[in-house]
Amino acid sequence: MLDVEGFILVGGASRRMGTDKAALMIAGRTSLERVAAALSATASPVTLVGARRSYDGVSLENVPDVHERWGALGGIHAALTAAKKDWALIVACDLPFVTTELFERLKSFAGEGFDAIVPIQSDGRPQPLCALYRRDACLGETEKLIAAGEHTPRALLANVRTLRVEFTELNDLPGAQNFFFNLNTAADFEQTQELFP
Repeated sequence: MLDVEGFILVGGASRRMGTDKAALMIAGRTSLERVAAALSATASPVTLVGARRSYDGVSLENVPDVHERWGALGGIHAALTAAKKDWALIVACDLPFVTTELFERLKSFAGEGFDAIVPIQSDGRPQPLCALYRRDACLGETEKLIAAGEHTPRALLANVRTLRVEFTELNDLPGAQNFFFNLNTAADFEQTQELFP
């Protein structure tokens, strides 16, 4: 069984939502609590990245961003800088429907030939903020990309040996249709309330 550390990115500015996405309540639990529960069952330890506040119901260590306001790639870099194990499972706090089963499935694809394991959403786009990264190879590459002014995680995926896990290899899992539902806007949040009336 692959031994991984877990990291939850909570440092985003939440400009489109207008409030901290990690603290949004969905059926009695915050988005962060949901992600932390799913991740803690398959990765240890689990650490928050970039928290600017404490969160009720979640008592996890926190590491700061190394590069302030560098977006998602900066969060991945901070997680990999803090990682002690060979593999890091890095997840955004605004993906409240991820599950332990999804993480276990992603871990099952990890092998010597790859440095990143990224799921592909049903719309064909990669989801780099719910992915496995091999610490040494990916940390060095994030540092190069940030030094070059790059901000997007997709640039990292393009520059390391990446295994794309197609949605067809995930869609048999319970709840797969909502795994990558992203809380970006107030309308997204309203939609989650319909999924959990």
